[in-house]
Amino acid sequence: MWFVRFLTSSIGKKMVMAVTGLCLILFLCVHAAGNVTIFVGSAVFQGYAENLHSHPVIVFIFRVGLLALFLIHIGVGLLLWQEGRKEGKNRYVVNTWVSKNPYAMSTMPYTGLFILFFVLIHVFGFAVAPTHDQMISHVIDDALSNFFYVLLYLAGFAALFIHLSHGFWSMLQTVGINHPRYNTLIARATWVVPGGFLCFFSLIALYLLTTSTY
Repeated sequence: MWFVRFLTSSIGKKMVMAVTGLCLILFLCVHAAGNVTIFVGSAVFQGYAENLHSHPVIVFIFRVGLLALFLIHIGVGLLLWQEGRKEGKNRYVVNTWVSKNPYAMSTMPYTGLFILFFVLIHVFGFAVAPTHDQMISHVIDDALSNFFYVLLYLAGFAALFIHLSHGFWSMLQTVGINHPRYNTLIARATWVVPGGFLCFFSLIALYLLTTSTY
C-alpha cells in the first residue's frame, strides 16, 4: 500500500516524528497550564488534580495514547539516527538551515533517552508509587522539597531544552514551514519554545524547593 511505503520512507518517518513531536509539545503545554495552579496554593492544585482524575476512563485513554506517542517517537527517531549514521549526511529534502544547532542535532538520541529516563522516574514517583490516601499535592511538594530530586528535575528539563532546540526546528522543516519572510521568527521560536518550558518547569521546582505550600 502507498501509505505503508510512505511511512517506511525517509520523509514518511520524519513526518511521523514531526506529528508525534507536536503532540508531545501540546501535552507539555496542557501540563504546564494545569501546573500553574501550584503557584496559587496546594488546595487549588489538589482540586485541579482531583477533578482531572474524577474521569478515570479518559485519564486511562490519555495515558495509553501518551505512552504510544513516546514509543513511536523514540522508535522512529532511533531508526532515523541509525540511517543517518550509515549515510553520513543530512537527509532532509529541504536543506535550508534556519537555526543550525549541531550540538543539539548530534546529541538527539542521548538527550531523548535521558528524557525518557526522567519521565519514567517522574511518572513512577507521582502517579504509581503514592498510596491512595496520599494527596498528590503533598506528594509533589515532598518530592520537590528534595534537593537531589530537584537537580534531576532540572537536568531533565535541560535535556528537553537541548532536544527541542533542534527538534522544534526539525518539525517545522519537515512540514515545510520555511520561508525567507518568516525565517527570523522561526529561528527565534526554536529557542523561545524550549526555553519557555525550561524556565516554567524550573521555576516550579525552585519554588517548591524554597517555599512551603502548607
